[in-house]
Amino acid sequence: MTQMDYKYSLLGSAVDEYRKRPLLLQVDDTPMNLFAVLEVKREPPRRWSTLGCFRKIRLYSFLFGLAVMFLIMASYILTGDKKGLLLTPSPYHFSSLVSPGPFSFNLSSVKDYAHIKLVVKSITSKVEFGSSRQLPELKALVTSEPHMFSAIPRTFLPGVKNPCWYEEYTGNITSDPYRTNLYARYSRRFRTVFQHLRNTFREHLHHRDGKLYRMRCLPYFYIIGQPKCGTTDLYDRLRLHPDVKFTTFKEPHWWTRKRFGIIRLSEGFHDRYPVEDYLDLFDQAAYQIQGNLTVNTSGSPSDPDIIIGEASASTMWDNNAWVYFYDNTTEGEPPFLIQDFVHALQPDARFIIMLRDPVERLYSDYLYFGISNKSAEDFHEKVSESLQLFEGCLAEYTMRSCVYNTTINNAMPVRLQVGLYIVYLMDWLTVFSREQILVLRLEDHASNRKYTMHKVFDFLHLGPLTKEKESEITRSPASNTRRPADKNLGPMLHITKEILRDFYMPFNEKLAKVLRNDSFFWQNNSKH
Repeated sequence: MTQMDYKYSLLGSAVDEYRKRPLLLQVDDTPMNLFAVLEVKREPPRRWSTLGCFRKIRLYSFLFGLAVMFLIMASYILTGDKKGLLLTPSPYHFSSLVSPGPFSFNLSSVKDYAHIKLVVKSITSKVEFGSSRQLPELKALVTSEPHMFSAIPRTFLPGVKNPCWYEEYTGNITSDPYRTNLYARYSRRFRTVFQHLRNTFREHLHHRDGKLYRMRCLPYFYIIGQPKCGTTDLYDRLRLHPDVKFTTFKEPHWWTRKRFGIIRLSEGFHDRYPVEDYLDLFDQAAYQIQGNLTVNTSGSPSDPDIIIGEASASTMWDNNAWVYFYDNTTEGEPPFLIQDFVHALQPDARFIIMLRDPVERLYSDYLYFGISNKSAEDFHEKVSESLQLFEGCLAEYTMRSCVYNTTINNAMPVRLQVGLYIVYLMDWLTVFSREQILVLRLEDHASNRKYTMHKVFDFLHLGPLTKEKESEITRSPASNTRRPADKNLGPMLHITKEILRDFYMPFNEKLAKVLRNDSFFWQNNSKH
């Protein structure tokens, strides 16, 4: 498969892809099930007798026309936009379409406390952590992403700490090697970085046996989550370490979004970013590992202890694209998860996860991503609506199916599911060992940065630092703190906090048990 084929192809025909998309429908003011999936099935061809053939042709033509009109109207209902079906419609488009769970309540009232408590009680009664999922075979992974597996080797350069390799360069050395990179196309800031890479590209080509080679690298470690849990602060501090380099910018979101052609969730699909575009983001760091080839003509890395990191806070949890690209034959659960592909390519990779009290995380998430009319009361209402949607899903599906349900995730006005840390962690632990995953708490990091940074340095096997450099890393101001305007809104309502504490409690209990650390229960926070 060529790179151009890879960019523009989906897994299956257009009709097959449309069949997998969850559609919300409403007829005569009667909402259908939120999780219903519209399927248009073609009957196998049959032999028609001469008698009545013309009548059957007319009948089938009429039915086909109705089906086409029905699909068009359904997409309009979904999006409210006649430009086509969006990948992630606004949550507010679902307000009149949702099929509530058995404990429906008035979403316009923030005082309907008893009903919301019933919803939470119904949810927590269905929480169960059963057997681990069935892992996909390597052959199935390769079949689903053949180009990615053909572009990355199974082994890397010996004697180099970071996973790197030499790839033959067959392009014209006078042409722009980044001219087709989609990261550069869609961002002015990234174009500036790529301009610098263009200027130094040729001097980093290695000549061997009459051929040209470029060094390629993947990350040694990933910061994979969670959003609004301090990943930006951790990233900014790690960047100050002399042996740590990162991608040309934070949060490329390649594994979860860009490789599927998702740039902004509200814009639908664009061209899929091939793996080469992702690898280009590590070129700057690869050059530092490689060193100056005019002095080091052998091509052996001159700085083999440098490691590269990648920080996308969506990597741990965001598998929302699966329903559009993979067969829905696993009872509502993704057949492949992000970590399956990462493990197949990098079985020795390391991962850092920063978590915080999920109740506080959700409010911070709301304040950061909310557009307008933000208030504690509005947050309470959105939490209430999201809980009802989640409870409605659990009435028909397993907990894990609902956590990974793209329709419910897109419909909830606040991202409740992101705080269900244990569900995602247990799935990561099905393919990676506990020793490969470092789990930190933002609360610990905020109170003692020196302690958490030393844990990170030890986890990444980094060498000792001078006192001056260590002081610079640990004492610099915190990054990406809450904006003044959001601080002025004050804390969430007490009843909202109590409801969310009850909702997250069984998940936190399981997390603390798996990590063997009671601080992940966040009991102290519940007293405030």
